[in-house]
Amino acid sequence: MLKTEKTLAALAAGLLALSACGGNGSSSSAKELRLWHYEAPDSAMGVAWSQAIKEFEQTHPGVKVKFEEKDFEQIQKTAPMVLNSKDAPDILEYNKGNATTGLLAKQGLLTDMSAEVVKRGWDKQLSPNVAETAKYDAKGVMGGDKWYGVPNYAEYLQVFYNKKLFDKYHVKVPTTFEELTAAMDTFVKNGVTPLANGGAEYPAQQYLYQLALSKADRPWVDRFERYTGKVDFHDPAWTYAATTFADWVRKGYIAKNTVSTKAEAAGTAFMSGKNPMFFSGSWWYGRFEKEIKNFDWDTFLWPGTRMTLGSSGNLWVVPKGSSNKKLAYDFIAITMKKDIQNLLANNGGVPVDADPAGVTDPKNKKLIENYRTLVNNDGLGFYPDWPAPGYYDVLVAGTQKLMNGTSSPAQVLDSFAKPYDENLSNVGH
Repeated sequence: MLKTEKTLAALAAGLLALSACGGNGSSSSAKELRLWHYEAPDSAMGVAWSQAIKEFEQTHPGVKVKFEEKDFEQIQKTAPMVLNSKDAPDILEYNKGNATTGLLAKQGLLTDMSAEVVKRGWDKQLSPNVAETAKYDAKGVMGGDKWYGVPNYAEYLQVFYNKKLFDKYHVKVPTTFEELTAAMDTFVKNGVTPLANGGAEYPAQQYLYQLALSKADRPWVDRFERYTGKVDFHDPAWTYAATTFADWVRKGYIAKNTVSTKAEAAGTAFMSGKNPMFFSGSWWYGRFEKEIKNFDWDTFLWPGTRMTLGSSGNLWVVPKGSSNKKLAYDFIAITMKKDIQNLLANNGGVPVDADPAGVTDPKNKKLIENYRTLVNNDGLGFYPDWPAPGYYDVLVAGTQKLMNGTSSPAQVLDSFAKPYDENLSNVGH
C-alpha cells in the first residue's frame, strides 16, 4: 500500500469503529462522549485536556470519554467528509480561520454555539481579539456574528534568545528595533547567524509578516484578514516587509541556505545553540523548557511594534450532527475552569483566562504577562496564511524567492495579491 492508501484505510477503520458505538439523544444519560484532538500527550494542551477528561468523568457518573488522538493533517484534509457523516465525533479540536472553521461553518457542518457561549459566560472570559477567531458570518469570514467554536488557550510569537551567546558577545536584550538590528550586526561580525529560520515552512513567512505588522495597525489587519476594505500589497507596510526581509538575507541575519529548511530544523538549530535568536510561537515554549540543557534562554516581544503574530489557539467545535451536544458543552466548560487554565500555564501553555497567582514558574509567568500585554494593546495580528485556502503555500513560495533572489520584492508581492484577489471573488467580496 502507498502511504496515502494506508492513511485512508486507517481512517476508514476508525470511522467504522466510531459508527459501531454511536449513541443517540443529547441528555446526560448517554454513555459516551467522543472527542478528537491532535495535541501531543506531553504538550501543555495535552496535559490540561487529559485532566479535563478525568474531571468530566468524575462529574458525569456513567459517562465515558472516548478520546482519539488524530493527526493535524488528517483532520484538516478529512474534516468536511467526516463531519458530513454519522461518524462525526461529538466534539473536536479544529484550526481557526476563514479557510478552516469558517469554511465548515459556511458549509453547515458546525453547530452555532452562540446561545450556549452567552449562557455559560465564555464570551466574558475571552478578549475581543481572541473571540474574533471563534465567530464567523454566513460567508465563513472570521469576526462574524455567530460563535462556531471556543478556544481555551491562546498563542503568540516572541523572540526566544540564548543568554549564553548574548553574554559571550556582550549583546544586551533589545528594547527597540534599532537595538535589535545592532545586536544582529554584532553577531554577524563574529561569524554567527543571528536568526534561526525555516524557509520551507512557516518561520520565514512569519518574519516577513512581523516586519509588515511593525508598520501596520488594526484596520490594516482587518482589511487583510477580514476583507473589511481593499488590500494594497504594494502599500508601505508590505513593501517595507518584503524589501527588509530580502535585505536581511543579504546581510546574513538570516542564512540563505535555510531556504529549504523546515520549522522543526529551525527549532532544533536554536536548541543546539547554533543561532542566538528564534522568532516563533509560544507552542515551542514547553518543549524548549524540557529539552534545552546546555544554556539558559529567555524571551522578549518583538521590539518597536505594537502588533505581533498571535491569536486564540485552535477551537473546540461541535459538529452539527453531534448526538451529545450538552455533554460537549460541559466538557468545554471544564477546560475553561481556573484549575485547568492554570495547569495549562504551568506546563508552558498560554491560557485564555489564567490567574497569574496560580502560575508558579517565573518564565511561565512572563509568558502570560507578555500575552496580556499584547491583548491589552489589541496587538494580536493573526497569521498571514489565514485569508485564503492554499495561501500558506503561496507565502512559502514567495519568501523562498526573496531568499534566493530569484524574484524582486515587487514581483513577490504581486504573487501574494493574485490568489488573494481570486479568493475575494469566490467569497463574494
